[in-house]
Amino acid sequence: MKIKIFIYSIILSSGFGFLACSLDEDPKDQMPENEAFKSPVLIYLNTVANLYTEIGGSGGGNGLAGPDRGIYDLNTFTADEALLPTRGGDWYDGGLWQDIFKHNWKTDNSVIKNSWEYLYRVIGKTNQSIDKLNSLIEENPDNHYLPIYRAEVKAIRAMYYYYLMDLFARVPIVETATMKIADVKQYNRSEVFSFVKKELEESIPLLSTANSSKQGEYYGRMTRPVAFYLMAKIALNAEVYSDDDWTDNNGIPNGTASFTINGASKTPWEATIAYCDSITALGYTLEDDFSKNFSVENESSKENIFVIPMDPVLYSARNMNLVRSRHYAHAKAYSQDGWNGASATKEALAIFRKGSVDPRMEKTYFLGKVYGPDGKPVMDGSKELEYKPDAIALDVSGTTNEKTAGARMAKYEFDITAQAGGQLVHNDWVLFRYADVLLMKSEALVRAGQNGDAELQKVRKRAGATARTATLDNILDERLLEFAWEGIRRQDLVRFGKFHQPISDRPESAPYKTVFPIPADVLSLNLNLSQNPGYTSIN
Repeated sequence: MKIKIFIYSIILSSGFGFLACSLDEDPKDQMPENEAFKSPVLIYLNTVANLYTEIGGSGGGNGLAGPDRGIYDLNTFTADEALLPTRGGDWYDGGLWQDIFKHNWKTDNSVIKNSWEYLYRVIGKTNQSIDKLNSLIEENPDNHYLPIYRAEVKAIRAMYYYYLMDLFARVPIVETATMKIADVKQYNRSEVFSFVKKELEESIPLLSTANSSKQGEYYGRMTRPVAFYLMAKIALNAEVYSDDDWTDNNGIPNGTASFTINGASKTPWEATIAYCDSITALGYTLEDDFSKNFSVENESSKENIFVIPMDPVLYSARNMNLVRSRHYAHAKAYSQDGWNGASATKEALAIFRKGSVDPRMEKTYFLGKVYGPDGKPVMDGSKELEYKPDAIALDVSGTTNEKTAGARMAKYEFDITAQAGGQLVHNDWVLFRYADVLLMKSEALVRAGQNGDAELQKVRKRAGATARTATLDNILDERLLEFAWEGIRRQDLVRFGKFHQPISDRPESAPYKTVFPIPADVLSLNLNLSQNPGYTSIN
């Protein structure tokens, strides 16, 4: 049986030893304020470690991935890879999921509101931690560990602003918990981009080079390779993030930016390559088996860079995505729950079938007949359950395949020891992994007019797929083949200028929809903020 302990090991010259606690503990809540910061260990627990409980979530829009009705849904079901089809009385929810898929969201959309509130709630906690660390540094300027703690928190905060910048573009930058609402200012997307870049650049030298996907002292933490990955992402998407008018140019990003690395000015493509190479230099490599990254015991993966630690006993973070996708009978065969929802789109299936069928298709989707843990066909009443991938549509109500239409999520291995109906699992949720590093570098090389074949072929060879030339179109397809269900498709389509293009069951949408509206409730509470272009109070 796997045992996961998140270890905060503070080793100082004064002889502090090891302290272990679960991710869901918040020691500060268990002691008076004047006792909470008396030692380096307590300072770390109450200013840094407590923030990691927020990265995963247990539902209601919380967490960067895993739960429902939050960031993952905005990045997945607005793209061309998946949908939550209406199945009679299931999955209509007042039109919520149809509106998200069709880009018909309103400024009071609950999933958008949940995402905004979650991101700023965590930023508020990071600001409290930074304020406290700043005061402790002022009191103890010679203590070397306090700036290291602060760098870790600032990098966490930068990651949350990265998500805000990506989803909402024009957002307030709040750097202290003492700022009054009247003083809150909204910044252009390019300014938020510069802020995120600066905060990460300043934090990187103080961060550990450890692999945070491995159990031990840095398990699940913000480390240097995680920050390098974020820097590669913002460099690759620099034309998006530095573009303050995303409504023009037919949705194709055209911002301009530069990076400085080791004193030298770099284009975004050069910077992407440099940060990807920095990750490679730290020893990351592809797993021989694509599926090992998502297995029940995936802490052994050589490829995963940043994960949300999962354990049914130790942590409250959930993975609802398998549960949400699979048919009731399919789940019951494993003594778990099934919500019979999320399915692959026709467009996603077409990419997997382009040329010869990609070997990752059967590792990504349940298609056709499915089998239980005993190897026997799963029965749906008196007949064998069979998923019908090509019968998918946004509304399958009343059709022969109402309950069976759609290829379902199969990427994460079934955990037969899972709890809470299959939501509390042992498989860590993978946020960042090395295959993305290779494909980011391949794309950057192509955009810079160079050859990105080597990096693309490494990913395809590992999958058992035939070689393809590294063109932008092929790279965009490859990113779906490799990262389906991983919550990054929307960002890819925006960067390629294709997010608003029509697909099955969705007509072309306006370029302004590449950015979500600021929730109406937020605007009503702060008159310093204005709505993103294209949106009004009723759309």
